[in-house]
Amino acid sequence: MASINKLALLSRTLSSAAAQQVVRPPIQLFGLEGRYATALYSAATKLSQLDQVEKDLTALQSTIKADKKLREQVTSPIINKKVMATALKEAAAKLNFAPATANLLGLLADNGRLKKLDTVISAFKTIMAAHRGEVVCEVVSAKPLDAGQNKQLEGALKSFLKPNQSLKITSRVDPSIIGGLIVSIGDKYVDMSIATKVKLYTEVIQSAA
Repeated sequence: MASINKLALLSRTLSSAAAQQVVRPPIQLFGLEGRYATALYSAATKLSQLDQVEKDLTALQSTIKADKKLREQVTSPIINKKVMATALKEAAAKLNFAPATANLLGLLADNGRLKKLDTVISAFKTIMAAHRGEVVCEVVSAKPLDAGQNKQLEGALKSFLKPNQSLKITSRVDPSIIGGLIVSIGDKYVDMSIATKVKLYTEVIQSAA
């Protein structure tokens, strides 16, 4: 119950200087990271800090990915939450981060959710892409797709778009899916991987045994 109350208060806390009415994002995201990102979008909108927050988080995400030591500190369960929250707020002030960005970092630290920071940032970037009329699509394949396959896939994905939308595709290779594709476009997710089919068939066989 406590965690639910914290999430319910998150948007109001992030935008303490702004009006209390929630601003709904252009796309609905689910999961804990989706709720944090949605609350941040609402707060940043009311504070007129959307672009600055996106810039802050994009830079922070790149820094964390490049700096192994910082990444370990951010995700460490050992470091005291209050100490980390204070350190992050001080760092945000030195880097001239927007207040909404600083508040998010402090809240994630206070709630012991810093390990979710990367996925929260990614979720916020997805919302911002939708805000600009972009539809973010991630394609995961067992091996890199060739030019012909990419063109065919892009043509198929564009059928999901509305007239005022543009497609933004990112590709990732994951050999563990064996074959097939995993496609996420906007808030839709389709798993066509061979690994998932094998798992499904195995479960069916085991349940029938």
